[in-house]
Amino acid sequence: MRGKYFKQNGCSENDKIFSAEELEKATNNYHESRILGKGAQGTVYKGTLPENRMVAIKKSIIGDHSQVEPFINEIMVLSQINHKNVVKLLGCCLETPVPLLVYEYVTHGSLFDHVHNTAGSSFLPWETRLRIATETAEALLSDFGASRLVPSDQAQITTIVQGTFGYLDPECMHTGQLTEKSDVYSFGVVLIELLTGRKAICLERSEEQKILVMYFVSLMKKDQLHDIVDPRLLNDTNFEQLKEVATLARQCVRVKGEERPTMKEVAHELAGMQAMEMYSWGKRNLQVEESEHLLAEELKNIYWDNATNHGV
Repeated sequence: MRGKYFKQNGCSENDKIFSAEELEKATNNYHESRILGKGAQGTVYKGTLPENRMVAIKKSIIGDHSQVEPFINEIMVLSQINHKNVVKLLGCCLETPVPLLVYEYVTHGSLFDHVHNTAGSSFLPWETRLRIATETAEALLSDFGASRLVPSDQAQITTIVQGTFGYLDPECMHTGQLTEKSDVYSFGVVLIELLTGRKAICLERSEEQKILVMYFVSLMKKDQLHDIVDPRLLNDTNFEQLKEVATLARQCVRVKGEERPTMKEVAHELAGMQAMEMYSWGKRNLQVEESEHLLAEELKNIYWDNATNHGV
């Protein structure tokens, strides 16, 4: 019955309905050694399907059974996402009390892994973070954003508010309705993570620092960006650009959606910053090459002067 409901209500034709038995076998009955990550919203397992196809299987936590149907609506929204920079939902299992989500397996880890250096992931320099931010903004602009995936003939889709609390638009939490400005808010949180290297929510921090957005905004009001930006990102030339991105992020996470910029404005701003970064990078490289050339010429002159003086 659930499968029929899922197929009839907008899921992609490429999405597969997996059996509970298939996924149990794929994860060795959800063995601890298969856990990729664990959080307040559930646990993600590494699974191996026939022909050694690797997948990531998410077991979500839902406290109230009345939320299951809205959760299936969430799955249908997710199934429509198809973008090169976004992990794809391959299908789900509807036989379990809470549906299981099956995603493609990302070999080199997610953006979260790299920004927060989990599981030995490599550190991302600022140039790479800015490029990722720009490409993600463009993805949100080109029909990837969650608000754009709701059918145009439906003013509102009944969903539960899924995801990590720290990323959710405060207005969406009150109304249960996604808007384009909901995407802007969530993206603003990711921008702040890229700038600071901190998680959106961290219960281990002091009370004022637990919710990243609130702490970030409070420091920005005091003009204390230096106190929260990831020190590994700083160099002699990029603080002004970091400050520009921080200002944009602060605008994105304003409490009232109407006061936030549009996703188009955000993407345009970031594209301009990235273009300037690439120009500055090229200019710095040219200066290095010129310096190396001048140094080589100077060394050559010294060599010939010495050779002439010593009759070589």
